[in-house]
Amino acid sequence: MKMKIFALLAGAAAVVAVGCVQTVSDTDSFSFTPAARDTVSGRYNRSVDQVYQAAKQVINANGVLLTEYVPHSYTNEVRSMSGRVGDRKVWIRVGEIDPKITQVDVEARTKIGRVDLDLVHELEKEIALKLAAE
Repeated sequence: MKMKIFALLAGAAAVVAVGCVQTVSDTDSFSFTPAARDTVSGRYNRSVDQVYQAAKQVINANGVLLTEYVPHSYTNEVRSMSGRVGDRKVWIRVGEIDPKITQVDVEARTKIGRVDLDLVHELEKEIALKLAAE
């Protein structure tokens, strides 16, 4: 009897720890740890188009770009993309904070839904370096 109760509680804990989360590009994705920090942001004194092109080049240099789209739920100029780097799913959103400042948000997850903050930091840094070289 105790084993059945323990198994039931363990199963309930597993269900609570697994779920769907909304990505930075307003799509849903499976997540093994929905409460974990999963994005890194950077702000730059560049136009949305310049930051978006740099992010696109970084994704193409490290993996493959799968989709590009414009989320319609924002009032400012916002563009998003998703792709794969290795076996990681990557989402990037580029949005205008004000006419001279643009923010980029990067998110990455493994196949089983775990956050890959190392890859997120690396991609955000590469975007910054690409913008600095221009």
